[in-house]
Amino acid sequence: MDVLSVLFKLKLSPAPHGVHQAPSTSRPHASKCEHHHTAKMAGTCVPRAEGKEGGTRQHSGSFRRPAAADRAKLRKLFPLLSGIVLVMLAARPAMAVKHPIPLEPNTDAAKCAECHEDKTKGKVVHAAIATGCLTCHEVRVSKAATHIKLVTATPVKLCLQCHKDKDASQIQGHVHSPAVRDCLTCHNPHTSDNQHLLVKSTSGAGKEDNLCLTCHQIGTNVPEKGSRHPALDIGCDACHVTHKTGTSPDREFQYHLAKTTPALCVDCHDVSDPDLAKAHRNQPFEKADCVGCHDPHQSDRPKLMQKFVHLPFGQQVCDTCHQPAKDGKVVLTKDSPKELCLTCHDEKGKQIDNAKVQHPGALGDCTDCHSPHAGTSPGFPKPDGVSVCLGCHTERADEMKKHVLHQPAFQQGCAICHEPHGNDNEHLLRAQGSALCLECHGPESAPQKVEGEHVLTIFGGKVKLPDDYYRKNRVPILPLQYGAGHPVAGHPVQDIMDPTDITKVKLRINCLTCHQPHASAEPDLLVKDQQPNMAFCDTCHKNRMTMGVQ
Repeated sequence: MDVLSVLFKLKLSPAPHGVHQAPSTSRPHASKCEHHHTAKMAGTCVPRAEGKEGGTRQHSGSFRRPAAADRAKLRKLFPLLSGIVLVMLAARPAMAVKHPIPLEPNTDAAKCAECHEDKTKGKVVHAAIATGCLTCHEVRVSKAATHIKLVTATPVKLCLQCHKDKDASQIQGHVHSPAVRDCLTCHNPHTSDNQHLLVKSTSGAGKEDNLCLTCHQIGTNVPEKGSRHPALDIGCDACHVTHKTGTSPDREFQYHLAKTTPALCVDCHDVSDPDLAKAHRNQPFEKADCVGCHDPHQSDRPKLMQKFVHLPFGQQVCDTCHQPAKDGKVVLTKDSPKELCLTCHDEKGKQIDNAKVQHPGALGDCTDCHSPHAGTSPGFPKPDGVSVCLGCHTERADEMKKHVLHQPAFQQGCAICHEPHGNDNEHLLRAQGSALCLECHGPESAPQKVEGEHVLTIFGGKVKLPDDYYRKNRVPILPLQYGAGHPVAGHPVQDIMDPTDITKVKLRINCLTCHQPHASAEPDLLVKDQQPNMAFCDTCHKNRMTMGVQ
């Protein structure tokens, strides 16, 4: 019996006697099948079939284990099937294109240019053109036809033969995502009218003209009462250098800036301009970080104000905190920034003083960590929710060099998991054990939307996240039931109690048994930077036949 016949027979065999009968209004086939494939990985889902009587159907998710004979056939065919799949996957990127006319085996670049002369002329021509077409392309001639293919399996591998400094796998730091996958997303491999062989210009009002707007929507949907930075019309490359990377968490490298702020801003905005000084209420701002208060692209507010604004600043009651500047220096209405902040935020002062586990950083001035005016996230950490902590916690900064980063830790902010003002938990964690992780990833995760603020809250309202956080970051929700269900059905995720004495723990297990909380060199953030394969499972499950824990 051939492969397809075996698989077809397994899929369409009738369910055994006693299969559950459900009315025609039963759950859709897809959802029930998914449930059984998750819970019963060794079995098959019986396809839905119309019942003969009473308008009933065989339940779409009825589970049937393959017969022993069929399982034996599958075991024999598994190596063959695996080989076929691997060959198909390996061959697909390298498929050659049939050339419309036959060519000689010794075809050279001059022959190519007879038809493809347009590939050799333009405002900007790829330097590789001078070395000949066969530098990148391969001609395969057979009796049946002539095929043309790249000399490498994929375009990105071909580009990296010369542009080794652009190899994302060797770069430590944040890499522009198209540069990881395919250079041809942005670059023409032959000629272009644009600098750097870009397929489009980096300026323009829409994605038809502007390469960057093919992916990014910045500056295209500004609210009526909002504001837009005129620099967008100059072109994105006025401020950004797409391939610029670095291991530092500084904004310069995270956003591929030509230089860091405010140095980048003052290239265009003259700080000695009287109108600019007046707009800042004649307070000294020359050395201030411009993007602490202003969004560099667009805003829902006038004057490019950041998304999150401190109430007195937003209401322009600056004299609540400021006196007129003296000798070019800021003068506050209280003797110190902390004393001024506690005028309104007295509860934070009490939390800092009474916490069993205190954060030394919270004992100083509030403005050591917080911007007093505005910010890109709730609480106005400066310059952002990650860098504000890494100045002191340098050991965590080193973890940014790893290739797989936990999004909350290195993109959103440390305060998602840690209470920066102090609490009663070790490491200032907002919850103990797996409860911390399940606040976002558990089946009962229920972030609350705050109307009018564009935020979601977790941990009982203590942590605020952007309202698109879960959707934008595709936060995975684990299908857990009764303390089990990850990474496969039935696998425990919490302590296993001794069945002879349920007050005693037989085996301690939590999220950190398998995962690192901050970063890893391999996918899934597994401990000790291990790869997600059976070798990792063997760490605990020494016997693969019984999967017992030793």
